[in-house]
Amino acid sequence: MTEKIRQTLRDSKVARWTALGIVAFTMLTGYYLTDAMAPLKGLLEGQLQWNSSDFGFFTSAYGWFNVFLLMLIVGGIILDKMGVRFTGLMAAIIMICGTAIKYWAVSTHSLDGTMWHILFWDVKAQVFMAGLGFAIFGVGVEVAGITVSKIIVKWFKGKELALAMGLEMATARLGTALAIGTSVPVAKAFNNVSTPILFALVLLCIGLISFIIYMFMDKKLDASQAAYDLDNDVDEEEEAFRISDIWKIVTNKGWWFIAILCVLFYSSVFPFLKYATDLMVQKFNINEDWAGIIPAMLPFGTILLTPLFGSLYDRKGKGATIMMIGAVLLIVVHLLFTLPFLNHWMIAIILVIILGVGFSLVPSAMWPSVPKIIPEKQLGTAYALIFWVQNWGLMGVPYLIGWVLNKYCFIGYFAILGTGFTTNQGGNIVKLATVDQQVYEISAVGSIARKDTIVQVSDFVLDPNGMVSEIVVATGDTIQRTSISDKAFKKLEETKEVKVPLYSFEDKGRVDHFITDKGESVTKYKNVASFYNYTIPMGIFTLLGVIALLFAFLLKAEDRKKGYGLELPNIQN
Repeated sequence: MTEKIRQTLRDSKVARWTALGIVAFTMLTGYYLTDAMAPLKGLLEGQLQWNSSDFGFFTSAYGWFNVFLLMLIVGGIILDKMGVRFTGLMAAIIMICGTAIKYWAVSTHSLDGTMWHILFWDVKAQVFMAGLGFAIFGVGVEVAGITVSKIIVKWFKGKELALAMGLEMATARLGTALAIGTSVPVAKAFNNVSTPILFALVLLCIGLISFIIYMFMDKKLDASQAAYDLDNDVDEEEEAFRISDIWKIVTNKGWWFIAILCVLFYSSVFPFLKYATDLMVQKFNINEDWAGIIPAMLPFGTILLTPLFGSLYDRKGKGATIMMIGAVLLIVVHLLFTLPFLNHWMIAIILVIILGVGFSLVPSAMWPSVPKIIPEKQLGTAYALIFWVQNWGLMGVPYLIGWVLNKYCFIGYFAILGTGFTTNQGGNIVKLATVDQQVYEISAVGSIARKDTIVQVSDFVLDPNGMVSEIVVATGDTIQRTSISDKAFKKLEETKEVKVPLYSFEDKGRVDHFITDKGESVTKYKNVASFYNYTIPMGIFTLLGVIALLFAFLLKAEDRKKGYGLELPNIQN
């Protein structure tokens, strides 16, 4: 018997690592689109007049179909019955279709000003259609994710499994990092918030071509495995997947602990990334043009660390322990982000780097642990069910954060000092109307400062009673004392500079539209933004981390009881 027929294609290092690189690139293109809109929250508010609730509604759309229509579970069953080639091709095409709808919704003007009543909500038509496209894309990218996981097990089981999964996740995180780091510059370069989505659509088409190339390799692998089995009289035909196997999965306590740990952990990271760029502007006073660079450090860090920790798990084991350490780091970072007085940009960089370490630890051990708990014939469905549980968090947490920001954390509306209020067409705005039908003269509002702009005070104007009535800033603008909160004024008196809101419509009603000097009502305007206090949202993320740590402890205890081998190395000597 020759050496040639004693081996399969997976025994070739070049072949299996090439296959990994091809499918990992397809996932990179998917993750680029997943996070392409995350840094654009401010631009969406400025160009399309979305608010935090709109952004949260749109972001939550990612899980609509996966959660409520059980599309992820259906995808997992299709994967176990039809195989990786059919399922992966289907997923790549679905991603492209969803992205095309999303691009149309954000770029068209045909939906401007249109409101729809959907079930229990009144929602902007543009927001709903963008969400619909994102929901369809979410089905494709999640099914692609479980397909790639099964592909990696197929090629690397008994070999460098955790390292391979770590490298695939690192490549996917590169897509996230590129999205967070490039979306704002691309949108501003083309002066259109939809341009990053168009770029992502092109990338996804290239990713589809990449997966088609992989399909030929997978077919060759199956042929080599069949030849090996025939020549060596191996009869390892696996029992076919049955629907009843779902019951076996969901009654496995170890599977539940991993699934709950997964949803808690990812709900503490991915929704955070959706709002992280805005957090950098709001709390750390970083200019929005480069605020996305700091959150982008998180996935860039995972690119190096996830394969490193995966390799450690392959060779040394300690999978459950690695997950516990990652959960602890998650808690520490979000807790420190919650503290209002920690607002220097260097603090933000340090915390994001630490979060990147935690985000590398948990996935590097979690995903390779699933095959130790679930038989391979049920693996596609097991991953799909985990992703389904995860999507409850990816859908619900962003919506919750957006609602909390709008309901409890709204500070006020701001315009860039010195630019005045102007429409997109250049008209002069002289009045502001709120949703409770109150109209305010712009002179009553006073000049409003962007939070990330230091306004130097040159003089105080006193009224006849000797009280400060107006403040003159270095640019020559005059601000009414009544437009400044007591807390802000106290700081201003001490430092003669201000980086805090100068006017809030919190009690007056939210801005509905502006009125120009010609009496025209305009809802599209520039140089105006909303600002929020992120203390409560970061507290929510911290709580999720605490519960994740609890389930990491439970998983380790279950492993000790059942002997899954989560603390043992993956590489079989």
